[in-house]
Amino acid sequence: MIHFNSVSKKFGSSLALEDISLEIKQGEFVFIVGPSGAGKSTLLRILTRELLPTNGEILVGKVDITKIKDRDVPHFRRKVGIVFQDFKLLDDRTVFENVALTLEVQNKSDEEIQKMVEHTLKLVEIWGQRNLFPRQLSGGEAQRTAIARAVVGKPDIVLADEPTGDLDPKTAWGVIQLLNEINSWGTTILMATHNQEIVNTLKRRVIKLKAGKIVSDTKEGKYD
Repeated sequence: MIHFNSVSKKFGSSLALEDISLEIKQGEFVFIVGPSGAGKSTLLRILTRELLPTNGEILVGKVDITKIKDRDVPHFRRKVGIVFQDFKLLDDRTVFENVALTLEVQNKSDEEIQKMVEHTLKLVEIWGQRNLFPRQLSGGEAQRTAIARAVVGKPDIVLADEPTGDLDPKTAWGVIQLLNEINSWGTTILMATHNQEIVNTLKRRVIKLKAGKIVSDTKEGKYD
């Protein structure tokens, strides 16, 4: 599904990622861990083509995304759902409208949008909040909206960058259970996190970064 081959990224003279090589199979749930500044977010941003690596290649399926043309990036991003720590919801749109935006840019019909958004909001258990605006939501509801927006288009991959960072423990676990369910559909999940308890409880693959390098990569790993 995903192959990083000798990927490095520099910002000026600073090396954010150094010689990263890894393979992630379809349907895996992988935690990306490490201290602040280790390169977790940079790795995810490169995978969305928000950033280009300084060196190396990245294959998603059989496509080297470092070589696709700028005009083809939006089409590639349909395969990738993104969940952020700070939600990044549009304040002037309702829950329904925030999630529908993903499908609008894919030129789905109004009938398709209605059906797909309703189905997804019911899955993440916030259909009742569909007409509320982000300012009216709790943190957990906002994050569930963000997850719904990420998965409504049925992407192959979901990238989650510290999705529980601003949530209380109970709400955080609800979000993790939701991501776990999405993973059970066959969706590949990459989640960057500092949360040791979540990582150590779920016992999934753990890739640890330090100063831009992979220092460990273990199945059913721990974060200590």
